[in-house]
Amino acid sequence: MKAYLFPGQGSQFMGMGKNLYKNSDDAKKLFRLADDVLGFGITSIMFEGSINILKKTKNTQLAIYIYSVIKAKISKNFNPDMVAGHSLGEFSALAAIDVFSFEDGLILVNKRASMMQKICESIHGGMAVIFGLEDSIIEDICKKDKGIIVPSNYNSPEQLVISGEYTALKRVCFSLKKIGAKRIFILPVHGAFHSPIMEPAQKKLKKFIQKFFFKDSKCPIYQNVTAQSFTKSNDIKKNIVEQLTSPVKWKQSIKNMIDHGAISFTEIGPGNILQGLMKKISKNFTKKI
Repeated sequence: MKAYLFPGQGSQFMGMGKNLYKNSDDAKKLFRLADDVLGFGITSIMFEGSINILKKTKNTQLAIYIYSVIKAKISKNFNPDMVAGHSLGEFSALAAIDVFSFEDGLILVNKRASMMQKICESIHGGMAVIFGLEDSIIEDICKKDKGIIVPSNYNSPEQLVISGEYTALKRVCFSLKKIGAKRIFILPVHGAFHSPIMEPAQKKLKKFIQKFFFKDSKCPIYQNVTAQSFTKSNDIKKNIVEQLTSPVKWKQSIKNMIDHGAISFTEIGPGNILQGLMKKISKNFTKKI
């Protein structure tokens, strides 16, 4: 069985999508449609914008969604038996398998990103990658801290991301280093994604998303919140709302996909972050589109 994976924030790069636009008439139509639906030149930011403009949450999420979905739509080989998306990548995966339209996905991602950006600007949050400690140890240190700090991305057996208030993040990182973390890397983001800090955005998205029609999925999607597979539209909609404040259970999702018959994994989107994680989780990764 063939599985397809869609990346989230962090996989963007300057000039992303420019070659797709030049070399495919179908891609060109979708890029132009994205500008029309959004009412501004997201393609100009993708093709010509500086990295500082592109890395703003409100631009990054749209750029990755657009790039990933277009890659899937123009690919002759995209015929998945199952899919998964890392954080934002869930929206890309759902549009690629027609749970909602490309246009509706643009509106949803734009709303999600804008709400998250506002929280990033009002609350000093952060995220850090922890290498070389067991999940239970990191979880325990986070629980003991007096601030808002939680595990946010279970990326691989060797890597767990934590997220929360910046002061709490610094305290927990110091404690984890003292007890033997091999490496700690504070991510260049200003938001505490997948943490309770995102609760105001979650509440707004829950209300906003009710306006949109979701179809049942034609293949299972393994969603971040539980790492289990879903096909029913109501379940899928509920899970992508809950995802905003819940950890991304990525390594658990991949394990479940393998247990349920996946023998090859293909990443669709910019960058190669998921390829790197896949090498730590399984040897089944085959290629990149």
